[in-house]
Amino acid sequence: MTKTNALRLLENAKIYFETVEYSVDESDLSGTHIAELLGEDPDCIFKTLVCVDDKGSHHVFCIPVAYELDLKKCAVAAGVKRVEMIPVKELLPLTGYIRGGCSPVGMKKKFPTYIDETATLCDKIYVSGGMRGLQMILSPMELAGFVGAKFSDLIK
Repeated sequence: MTKTNALRLLENAKIYFETVEYSVDESDLSGTHIAELLGEDPDCIFKTLVCVDDKGSHHVFCIPVAYELDLKKCAVAAGVKRVEMIPVKELLPLTGYIRGGCSPVGMKKKFPTYIDETATLCDKIYVSGGMRGLQMILSPMELAGFVGAKFSDLIK
């Protein structure tokens, strides 16, 4: 298995996590597809989305894969007037990750991070391990503590 920056950072911090790999279908990068492949509850598999606010600051939001980001709720959580998704072409230069492999752990810079409050209903959640085809499984509390995330209502 490839050691990504996200995995190295969690190992160095002595945070317990597991990994699971799956074959990537380039025609279907949806998280619900990943949940089906892994035979897991899609409510405990989280995608990582990056937004920019009206002042040009970036924010990271982790939500269950089957849901849509509610931009108004995200703005409230971030304490800003409004947020919008960044264009996909900006993701790699900004975070170091590609679409479908964006992890809340190990981005190029530390951005304010928010995890949907439903994560607290799961003992463990899945988030990208930093590349397509690799998921990290860990406690939502440990993840939030490590990345300095707040739990908030973020979904439609």
